[in-house]
Amino acid sequence: MAFWDNFTTDIGIDLGTCNTLIYVRGQGIVIDEPSVVAVEKGTGKVVAVGAEAKRMLWKTPGGISAIRPLADGVISDSDSTEKMIKYFVSKIIPRHRLFRSTRMKIGIPSCITQVERDAVVAAALKAGAKEVGVIEESLAAAIGAQIPIYEPAGHMVCDIGGGTTEVSVISLGGMVTTSSIRTGGNAFDEAIIKHVRSVHNLKIGQQTAERLKIDIGNATPDKTIEKMEIKGTDAITGLPRRLEVDSVEVRESLKEPITKIVEEIKRTLGVTPPELAADIVERGIVMTGGGSMLKGLQKLISKETGVPVFLVEKPLECVAVGAGQAFELFKDMSTDRSIYDNLNS
Repeated sequence: MAFWDNFTTDIGIDLGTCNTLIYVRGQGIVIDEPSVVAVEKGTGKVVAVGAEAKRMLWKTPGGISAIRPLADGVISDSDSTEKMIKYFVSKIIPRHRLFRSTRMKIGIPSCITQVERDAVVAAALKAGAKEVGVIEESLAAAIGAQIPIYEPAGHMVCDIGGGTTEVSVISLGGMVTTSSIRTGGNAFDEAIIKHVRSVHNLKIGQQTAERLKIDIGNATPDKTIEKMEIKGTDAITGLPRRLEVDSVEVRESLKEPITKIVEEIKRTLGVTPPELAADIVERGIVMTGGGSMLKGLQKLISKETGVPVFLVEKPLECVAVGAGQAFELFKDMSTDRSIYDNLNS
């Protein structure tokens, strides 16, 4: 029997700025693809979604537009987001089963407005979900990281996504304090792009900056200096040009966004009740999200805060897994019925 033959399929979604991950209860992570949609201009017909669409970014002909429908952790294009969710879910659940059998819980940043929160719920309902709930990303990440959130003890989670960083202290199943800033992995890429342009007069794209970040990026000085050759467009002549960049330069370019994240962690620690702060000193800060994988970042945060820092085994998957597993912990889906009624009026 296929898993969708059950009466209800529970899905957890990490609707990320860079990547969308979908967790199906009982199956694990079934979708992990870029949050990109390619559509025909004029008709709005979907040409490609996910990895295939990402390959089209900045390379499409005039009649096709490849876009990221989310920015800074929130929906910037609701129509494309709806199409993206529908496409991904249709890959794992037959279309005729979708409307009557699917419950979704979606991770969202705590910093978004009620309007932005409603947009997430509306997009999922339009995509065909039977019920939709939302959960703050850091709480979902804590569940996905198997942190015992119902303990009478303080646990700090720092989730660095593509568009946002969320820092929360969790105890007894709830968030005692939480803060979120719109700085994440994309800000790292933009900082590299800005540095290469200002220092070397070379224009590079986000994909090149992302490769630099992943391959030789670091937050703390390393024993060896790594180098990488990149290609771009000379800002003065407009001609293609090659350039060799080293890890020291990349680290310097990343200082500003990294400092913002470190300061937000310090600020959250500063407003944490003393008894819970004592628990955090003992248990450490748990890092999740793709941005937390930057080399040397845990070491830097630990040095700046004086608190142990731990990176979970699968940081990219925590929010989606936690959102899916939250069905077992929180029974109330709390779909906003007014949103549902408005969609069907």
